[in-house]
Amino acid sequence: MSWGAKSMRILSTLFAGLLFGTGLILSGMANPTKVQNFLDVFGTWDPSLAFVMGGAILVTAPGFWFVQKRSTPFFHDMFHLSTRKDVDARLLTGAALFGVGWGLGGLCPGPVVTSLPFATTGVLVFVPTMLVGMSLAKFTALPSRKFVAD
Repeated sequence: MSWGAKSMRILSTLFAGLLFGTGLILSGMANPTKVQNFLDVFGTWDPSLAFVMGGAILVTAPGFWFVQKRSTPFFHDMFHLSTRKDVDARLLTGAALFGVGWGLGGLCPGPVVTSLPFATTGVLVFVPTMLVGMSLAKFTALPSRKFVAD
């Protein structure tokens, strides 16, 4: 891959991350209380997270459609897509752990990275814990899923 293609890949990744983080901050999704209130259906329920997710789907769906029409990505030699379609215990366990952690803490990796500049106690406890959990998962998990280029 040429230097120009590598730099474009890095710049496009940086732009996408900044855009995502800006969207999280503007929508209030970097605020753990907002997420917890969305999950508190019988208490202080706040439906705004559903509107943010719906808006994200409306913006992302045409992008996925467009990308799938291409034979190669813009800044890489090939697509890396999972060939697995099954639902197994590993997937269900990971999803359950993520969901319980998200519900209890109100934080998930995207918004928590966006919240780092605020340096709140919850974020400063969550980030190292998240990194330890990611490391444990990497070194204790079963072999990773097979990927194939389309």
